[in-house]
Amino acid sequence: MACCEEKKDYKSTANVTVQDEGKLASILSKYEGKKGSLISILQDVQEHYNYLPIDALNYIAKKTGIKPAKIHGVATFYTQFRLKPVGENLIMLCQGTACHVNGSKGIEEAINEELKIKDGETTEDNLFTLINVACLGCCSLSPVMMINDETYGKLTPEKTKSIIREIKDKQQIKGA
Repeated sequence: MACCEEKKDYKSTANVTVQDEGKLASILSKYEGKKGSLISILQDVQEHYNYLPIDALNYIAKKTGIKPAKIHGVATFYTQFRLKPVGENLIMLCQGTACHVNGSKGIEEAINEELKIKDGETTEDNLFTLINVACLGCCSLSPVMMINDETYGKLTPEKTKSIIREIKDKQQIKGA
C-alpha cells in the first residue's frame, strides 16, 4: 500500500481537530508514495506538537494503513520520540562516562534544587523538562547539558543554576 492511501477497514477513529487534521494531512502528503518514511513522518509530527499525541499516531495509522502497533513500536523504540508533552525548555543532561566522572550527578542535583523536578519530570509552569541522556557527544565539554538547541559545557552546580535563572528571567520578560 502506498504511504498515504487511506485504509478503509481501519476500525479506530482518531480524535483530531480539523486544524490538526489539516496539518497532519499536509505532513503525510510530503511522503506520499515514499516507502520507509514513517520515521520522517513521526519527526515532522513531533516537530509540530513537540511530542507525539496518541490521536495523531492513530490518524497516521488510519491514513497510511500502517498498523498502530508498528507506529507505536517505532515511536517507543527511538529515544528521539516523546509520547508525553515536554516543557518549553527541554534540558538534556549528559550522563555519559566523561560527564559522570566530571560531576554530572552534582549538576543533576543543582537542576533538581533549582526547578524542583527530577529526571523525566516537567515543572508545573511547563517551562522546563529534565531528561538524562546517555551521551551528547561533547565529552571535551563535560559535564554538559543541552537546553533546546543550545549546548552548555564545563558546568558547575552554580553555573547550571545561573543558566536556568537566566532562561527563566528571559521567559518572564517575554511573557510580560
